[in-house]
Amino acid sequence: MAKTTAVYKSNQVVVNRNRKMAFCFLLPNIIGFAVFTLIPAVWAIGLSFTNWDGSGAAKFVGIKNYINLFRDSNFTISLWNTVIYTVGTVPFIIMLSLVMAFILDSGIKFSSAIRAAHFFPHISSIVAISVVWQFLYSKNGPLNQILHSIGLQNVPAWLSDKDWALLAVMIMIIWKGIGYYMIIYLAGLKGIDNSLYEAATVDGANSFQRFRFITIPQLKPVTFYITIMCIINSFQVFTPIFIMTKGGPGRATSVLVLQIYKEAFQNYKFGYASAEAMVLFACILVVTLIQFKRQKQD
Repeated sequence: MAKTTAVYKSNQVVVNRNRKMAFCFLLPNIIGFAVFTLIPAVWAIGLSFTNWDGSGAAKFVGIKNYINLFRDSNFTISLWNTVIYTVGTVPFIIMLSLVMAFILDSGIKFSSAIRAAHFFPHISSIVAISVVWQFLYSKNGPLNQILHSIGLQNVPAWLSDKDWALLAVMIMIIWKGIGYYMIIYLAGLKGIDNSLYEAATVDGANSFQRFRFITIPQLKPVTFYITIMCIINSFQVFTPIFIMTKGGPGRATSVLVLQIYKEAFQNYKFGYASAEAMVLFACILVVTLIQFKRQKQD
């Protein structure tokens, strides 16, 4: 009995020492999260109920900022543009990433080079990419020259046309996002048991049927993760819009994060901008919870 007690105490000492060591490794990240994420987030929640221009004392106004939001056409247009941007980019990124991953996983020639070429935009600076695409979309840029060469005369003005500007940015984002999520799908495809495909082939299933009834269901966890990440990134889009259009022409490409930036750092309405940020957070939270609920039901 005494020996068992001694062994138990010795094990507890080891466990406690390991816990302390783990905490020491986690401490820098915890401090960073608290200082740069948690505290600013809590502060922003409180600030959203005030009027504050960045100097002096903040004036408490209750829910007035939230009431004014939905009377503000700048905010409602930005919210609507963000929804359109999300709906217009997320499904295409998911579908094209899956198709590309499936093609590369089938063993085509030069698959490594193709994989690297598609992944390169992800590791490139979004600022540099935005500037390059801004040049491609210019009035006499390469894209319009190609369209002219094939006989199209009334080419779009792209970033200068309110009917085309948001679509132009969406095309660039889809192109940039495919490579990263393609790699994730490739990893998921490698995890599917080949015996499932072999059994389906024996039963007479063709390629499309194997893809429909084996590949897609087996990739549901991967698709769920990619969907959540794409939606969050889409709601938080800022840099390409800021670089390429600055929300124009007019308010055609104004999105929520850009509107928050303008209210905070151009109009110095930090309380109002915080309220907009809370609405953005609520939108992301609701969409994420819906996705989690659907995932559980599946």
